[in-house]
Amino acid sequence: MHGDKGAAWPDAPMKRLGRAAALAGFLAALWLVWRDNPGAVLALMRAAGAGLVLAGLAHVLPMLANARDWQTLIFGPNRPGLAAMLHLVWIRESVNSLLPVARIGGEIVSFRLMRHRGVVASTAAASLVVDMQLTLISQLMFTWVGIGFLLSHAASGALRLAGHLAWGALALAPVLVLFAFVQHASPFERVTRLLNRMTSGKLTALVGESAQIDESIKSIWRRRGVVLRYLFLWQTLQNAATSLEIYLALRFLGSRVSLAEAFVIESLIQAVSSAAFFVPGALGVQEGAFVLIGDALGLAPPTSLALAGARRIRDLLIFVPGLVAWQVAESSAKAPIAAPSPARGAGGRDAE
Repeated sequence: MHGDKGAAWPDAPMKRLGRAAALAGFLAALWLVWRDNPGAVLALMRAAGAGLVLAGLAHVLPMLANARDWQTLIFGPNRPGLAAMLHLVWIRESVNSLLPVARIGGEIVSFRLMRHRGVVASTAAASLVVDMQLTLISQLMFTWVGIGFLLSHAASGALRLAGHLAWGALALAPVLVLFAFVQHASPFERVTRLLNRMTSGKLTALVGESAQIDESIKSIWRRRGVVLRYLFLWQTLQNAATSLEIYLALRFLGSRVSLAEAFVIESLIQAVSSAAFFVPGALGVQEGAFVLIGDALGLAPPTSLALAGARRIRDLLIFVPGLVAWQVAESSAKAPIAAPSPARGAGGRDAE
């Protein structure tokens, strides 16, 4: 991989764990397809043909919404334009979705690329931290809507699935609350000061930078209008657009589902895939989740597995080129980082 030594992640144990998880997931996915009539699955996908390509390319729409909501969290000089933010989102999703980086490697890559675009370090880091927090909150809300639909509309056999998902969502809620409180307790500065004492003052220069990150995070949270629009406008549009991918794929696969059912499938698939962050691409886990959730909504297993296959087509069309774009971006980022304007800091109240 291109870039400096600081970007040499994941380390050897993480790589081995990721490869083992990917292999196990791949074998599980093959077993699911083999168990549920692989001929029927392939026949459905062949019949859908180019429709699955169209459904996969529709992923550009939620990425565009994600680019805009993330952009609203960035203040100060050199804020990337919408096209540049879309490029960052594309690379971040590609890294997080396909590589064994525990769903945070994309954030590390994004930070590096934002710095090379001239974004102040504290501003870039703060936008990523708050974006992660708000995305998790939105995903939890999205998941609860899906669980509620299952409980009120699905067959009785789906109640156990909805119950398990509900317990998982409840377990996540206190973690998100704690994460939000920690962000207001100057965590970066506190940790850096502690490490500075442990290293006899060798990290003194980093203490000020860490304090700037903490202040930038608090500055974003103080902009309540920005936060509310992120959660209830841009994230709603993003979730609706991802549901459109499912709706289109199922229509091309010959299954007549409503947009509401597509919304439920996507919301619960996202929750399961996030829980399986340690498995690259959620291999096997995602396929199993499609079968379980599809069964709860009355979809035949071959249809659910063909839908999972459509999601993998999306990955090939969008995320594999995204990894190539990452390498191109890293190669072109060897120029010196642009110096920010001294007149405006990371916490400046620039217009959106």
